[in-house]
Amino acid sequence: MPEDSAPGIHDLSIATTEFVLTHETLAAHQGIDPAKYHRGIGQVAMSVPAADEDIVTMGAAAAAPVIARHGADRIRTVVFATESSVDQAKAAGVHVHSLLGLSSATRVVELKQACYGGTAALQFALGLVHRDPAEQVLVIAGDVSKYELGSHGEATQGAAAVALLISADPALVRVENPSGLFTADIMDFWRPNYLSTALVSKSESVAAYLQAVEGTWKDYTERGGRPLSEFGAFCYHQPFTKMAYKAHRHLLDHCGHDSAESTLAAAIGNTTAYNAELGNSYTASLYLGLAALLDAPEDLTGQAIGFLSYGSGCVAEFFAGTVVRGYRAHLRSDAHREAIGRRREIDYATYRELHEFAFPVDGGDHPVLRETTGPYRLAGLSGHKRVYEPR
Repeated sequence: MPEDSAPGIHDLSIATTEFVLTHETLAAHQGIDPAKYHRGIGQVAMSVPAADEDIVTMGAAAAAPVIARHGADRIRTVVFATESSVDQAKAAGVHVHSLLGLSSATRVVELKQACYGGTAALQFALGLVHRDPAEQVLVIAGDVSKYELGSHGEATQGAAAVALLISADPALVRVENPSGLFTADIMDFWRPNYLSTALVSKSESVAAYLQAVEGTWKDYTERGGRPLSEFGAFCYHQPFTKMAYKAHRHLLDHCGHDSAESTLAAAIGNTTAYNAELGNSYTASLYLGLAALLDAPEDLTGQAIGFLSYGSGCVAEFFAGTVVRGYRAHLRSDAHREAIGRRREIDYATYRELHEFAFPVDGGDHPVLRETTGPYRLAGLSGHKRVYEPR
């Protein structure tokens, strides 16, 4: 298929939580200088879910505007990528399918491979659209990142969801071939079934990420990908925003290119705006970077964007996309900024209470107080079943 007729991202919508904890508040509790977070990892705040919010409510909130704009007649597949699954068997997307009132003639699946899952879902969707260009696929990537209180990962926590509508004639970004792939069996980050918080080896995780940058780029170039000089911008998975800078500097150095701060800022500076405010959203992180890039004032028409998707464990992919002419008319910039700006700031005690919240496991009826003002909420647990409702 010629690149100018390749499928890609037709619409993009983001959602996040009701509450926000600033890194100033976190630093004050810890008795440290907030610059450790602001300058050290590039984070200023983290989204915190209310007790009646989770990946389903965020995913439905992200997807609802897409359905409202385009309808659902052409959507026969919903793919939900997450590592914050609410059930070991049932896909979170089935709950979203119900909340959005989608047709029963729909396949719904959930994909998992750490933070790479969103890109796996995108590639799955592109294949389906390539097979039948009349169809569209709804991809949702959403997560709540959670680490132990006082751990190295605590300051990188966050929560968000991104909904992507994949179409044969995209209005935003055409996704190109080839892809560069890399997999290695590395225990840099993981969460066993019996834990509610993730485990991470800080130094090994950074090293594994950088190894994956080299590995995906090698495979991408060997398969005839674009030269580095053709890219106008790069979107990286951002476990914290300074990691994007570290990764791009590594790629530039690896390829023998200039890696001055001004070069880095020009290539990825606009991609970090949303992640710095929301924190790490795992599968959604890369595509929040794309949303921030497209929402920035610079005109990207016709430019090639490089995407580096990394999921610990590890699986990674490098691929390219081209920004479609007229894309600005299809953006949701105001809605995205409103979603981030509407969050209510909480103090450390409230954050700690929400962090430690967990449902009883006795199978009883456990309603949840109404906290969120978003369009969908988790009403409670009854007979081990999660109950969702529109607000």
